Amino acid sequence: MKNDLFDRLDNLRWNKFHTIVSIALGIAWVLDSFEVMIVTNILYILKKMWSLSAIEQSWIVSIWLIGIMIGAYFMGYLSDKFGRKRLFLITLTLYGTFTLLTTISWNFESFLVLRLITALGIGAEYAAINAAISEFIPTKYRGKVNATVMNFWSFGPIFAALVTIYFINTLPPEWGWRVAFGFGALVSLAALVIRRYIPESPRWLVEHGEIETATRVVEGIEEGRVVNESYSGKKKKKDKDKHRTSFFKQTKELLTQYPGRVALGCLLDFSDTFGYYGLFAILPISILPAIHLKESFVPFFYLISNIGGVIGGILAALLLEGIGRKKTVPLFFTLAAVSVLLLAYSTTLNSWIWVLFGFTLAISFANGSWISAYVTFTEFFPTHLRSTGIGVSVAFGRIGGIISPLILTAISSSFGVEYAIVVLASVWLIGTFAMVPWYFKGIEGKGTTLEDMVMKREKIVG
Repeated sequence: MKNDLFDRLDNLRWNKFHTIVSIALGIAWVLDSFEVMIVTNILYILKKMWSLSAIEQSWIVSIWLIGIMIGAYFMGYLSDKFGRKRLFLITLTLYGTFTLLTTISWNFESFLVLRLITALGIGAEYAAINAAISEFIPTKYRGKVNATVMNFWSFGPIFAALVTIYFINTLPPEWGWRVAFGFGALVSLAALVIRRYIPESPRWLVEHGEIETATRVVEGIEEGRVVNESYSGKKKKKDKDKHRTSFFKQTKELLTQYPGRVALGCLLDFSDTFGYYGLFAILPISILPAIHLKESFVPFFYLISNIGGVIGGILAALLLEGIGRKKTVPLFFTLAAVSVLLLAYSTTLNSWIWVLFGFTLAISFANGSWISAYVTFTEFFPTHLRSTGIGVSVAFGRIGGIISPLILTAISSSFGVEYAIVVLASVWLIGTFAMVPWYFKGIEGKGTTLEDMVMKREKIVG
């Protein structure tokens, strides 16, 4: 029965339901990147307003990563235990509430605390959303759609740049940045309304003994309808016992049964997170001041460069279903490293035009690398561990994002920005080398069902 349901899901043609769920879930990536970029755009305001040092500015970036790390790890487990839909609603409410409260931050310390709690909600989104997209989308579209949904991230910085241009640059500095965070809260409210109508994942329902509910959801998807079906909680006692797994037992099963996959997910996310957040931290702290870019032009700088990010995400989406995951992932990580070295060279020319070109190229390949990595490691965990597996990978990866601004700022201050960027390029190559064992012994996700990705695990380590 369950195999029949999965086959029906995997072999569907694209319809209205798939479009709606992709947009509704993709908004989370817009919110995350919007938050990151708004902070990047207003660092100079916060620096002046609260007399912040370079290290304190770095902590503004790092505290966000700490929150995402905690949220992804613990909420990933809750998504596997209580369902994707419940987490969709809880996490978005958490994010919207505390990003709104951020607008009343009265000092540096209060800003950090509110950013930390806001990030908990976004971290939980990572696990639940990536799991749901993989579980809803037909096999032939899965890689391309996963990548396209994650490419929503690229529109967040563009949105942030426009908000900066029209509000932060025109309103008094002490009020403009507060209005910008209020916009994030408004977008989350709109997304919350849409998400109320997304059903629970059929695969998660089947895993928890809800065959009838899963069947109704699949029937609705086949007809292109948004079916508002959720978990009823009416399971047999033996099913309840089966899934009454503690947080630590869930993590232990993941690490003992799928160690190779967990290691790959962790290394890929560490590499791309260190690289991506490192880029966006070192640019405003070290690179832009060195080339004397006018503060009023900073939003336009990000607006232009992030158009390159959109292009990189589109290219990744095409290649994932074209040449497959095994080739696309190491290709983008390698190109990201090379492009970062080109950025290092552009800084020596003391020209904002060349720095803009180098940064745009770097962001393009950086986007392609993390998007292709996420598509890869969201596919190879079983349904009852998928969100936990994603959460563990993301949590470990956030360590890279947390230490990246601090390490790169210190290197830049002591030895020069060019040395910091060389270190940045080297870390990107971790992702390239991490894919080597999977390239030769792993399973190609292109055209492979989620169930087959798990059933074939005995052919590789983990």
